[in-house]
Amino acid sequence: IRIGENRELQVRGRLVMRGYWKREADTAAAFIDGWLRTGDQVAIEDGRLRILGRIKEIIVTSTGEKIAPADLEQAIISSALFEQAYALGENRPFIACAVVMSAAGWAGMAAELKVDPDAGDSLRSPAVVSLVLSHVRELTKGFPHYAQPRGVILSRTPWTSENSLLTPTLKLKRLNLANHFAADIDKLYSR
Repeated sequence: IRIGENRELQVRGRLVMRGYWKREADTAAAFIDGWLRTGDQVAIEDGRLRILGRIKEIIVTSTGEKIAPADLEQAIISSALFEQAYALGENRPFIACAVVMSAAGWAGMAAELKVDPDAGDSLRSPAVVSLVLSHVRELTKGFPHYAQPRGVILSRTPWTSENSLLTPTLKLKRLNLANHFAADIDKLYSR
């Protein structure tokens, strides 16, 4: 193995494929100097290989900072307050996220802030957004400053494969999520 440009894991050996059947252009794109480009961004920590994420999923902000969204999302959903999280910020000045609030977490927070949990606009209340963002910032405090979300979009509707926001294997469909939240994202970054 070797680590190439953008910390991409590259492999070669007898058991590594030689190329795509009758697809020379795809084969040429998949290899560099005889090494298969895996598309995984990695780091070596204490002699161990750690996969940071897929290169095509890495968020590059308008300031050039690179963030692996999966790690950020995992940190956020480690809290019982959230069911799902989607980190965003490609070509934007800062990282933000969209989250699906857990039913119990939302009920507790709504009671604490004395807002109606069933009101459609309650998730847009400045007090609610501020409190949720402070929770997100606390959950991501171990990340570099530039990777910590500075904005949040709240939802109570779970993302599923039926609403085309998850794949059948329950991975985020990032483009679909970006389209789904487009108006909220534009509003968030226009402040």
